Amino acid sequence: MGRLHHIEGIICEPDYVKILNKDYLSTLKDLKLRQTGKEGVIFQQDNDPKHWSKVGEDWFWKKNVKCLSWPPSSPNMNIIEHVWDQLDALICACYPLPCNKEELWTALQEEWDNFPQAALDKLFESMPHHVAEGLRWPHQILITS
Repeated sequence: MGRLHHIEGIICEPDYVKILNKDYLSTLKDLKLRQTGKEGVIFQQDNDPKHWSKVGEDWFWKKNVKCLSWPPSSPNMNIIEHVWDQLDALICACYPLPCNKEELWTALQEEWDNFPQAALDKLFESMPHHVAEGLRWPHQILITS
């Protein structure tokens, strides 16, 4: 699991790039992952406009980060959405439930840091199935640089 970033309100393109600079690049270092080359990471994000803005695209190009193209209205292939669902269930099972934003953030950090590796492995292993579904979608998925 990478770094968890606390967001207040709605973020815009420059905020997104700041998060990428701080948390994405730091996560790569933390996990000793390469962002380029044959063994490099392929970054995955959806079609949110701030993700594919000129500011964002320039950042990915300058940092030489490969991104997985995301067809419009495609099935969700990003396992992070399933992680969020499982985190939500873990938070809802807390006793007592978090009563304010600070308690919620603390609970999220704790559950994020202790997210079961077996659950993450299962989600990761499901990726070939999700990619195959995406390839059957009307638009073919391509890897861009």
